Amino acid sequence: MTSLIDFVHVSCGYGGLPAIENVHISIAAGEFLGVVGPSGSGKTTLLRALLGTVKPLHGTVTRKEGVRLAYVPQVETVDWNFPVTVGEVVLMTRTKRPWPGAAKDEKTQVDALLERLGLEGLAKRHIRELSGGQQQRVFLARALMQRPDLLVLDEPTSGVDVRTRHEILHVLTDLNEEGIGIVLTTHDLNGLAAHLPRLVCFNRAVIADGPPLAVLRPSFLERTYGAPMEVLEHGGMPVVVDGNLGEFSRRLKAKSAS
Repeated sequence: MTSLIDFVHVSCGYGGLPAIENVHISIAAGEFLGVVGPSGSGKTTLLRALLGTVKPLHGTVTRKEGVRLAYVPQVETVDWNFPVTVGEVVLMTRTKRPWPGAAKDEKTQVDALLERLGLEGLAKRHIRELSGGQQQRVFLARALMQRPDLLVLDEPTSGVDVRTRHEILHVLTDLNEEGIGIVLTTHDLNGLAAHLPRLVCFNRAVIADGPPLAVLRPSFLERTYGAPMEVLEHGGMPVVVDGNLGEFSRRLKAKSAS
């Protein structure tokens, strides 16, 4: 597959201090990649380096010529009281004209995207009036207006319920099947990460890289999160549990049996 992004021994940081170090990773066209790791592990810095908003202190980030990237931020970083409608948010990447003055073809594209994402009829609605899942899909629609080759999402299922998480994963899977590459960060090991084709365990550097069954292993997870974790297998898929809770459960069962 054609490589869209290549990190070669990349270190990035702020004020001369590295937040990520010696990262070597390639992202091919049409891939679906999840990055997992604890808060403060440098996942967002990795995305910023990918997007080009943070320059490497060392190493190189190479992007395929002409590659189109689109970014979906964490919903927690958005000012939901800003006076803007759903249609205006989606159009932000294509025009500076407000929604009433947008070109007819632009409105048609917006309406088509909103309908596809289950947001039909909401173009004139204020963004603060939406549910968390709807708000996430509005910013996904905004990103798709750029017709990206690679869609980059920072914690797309953070703060949403189980049903909404499933809906977002379904939409992203459909987009990936259409040929759009996807890179996302997530804290959700079982609900999201375990379902992805490729995972990277990350804590300032790449700890492990591969399919979930190869990556979600106790040794890699302990190096990533700094705490013991156990991994079970259910229906051919890994299930991660807190190692301390597992030990606590065994001690309770042993006590009950005695």
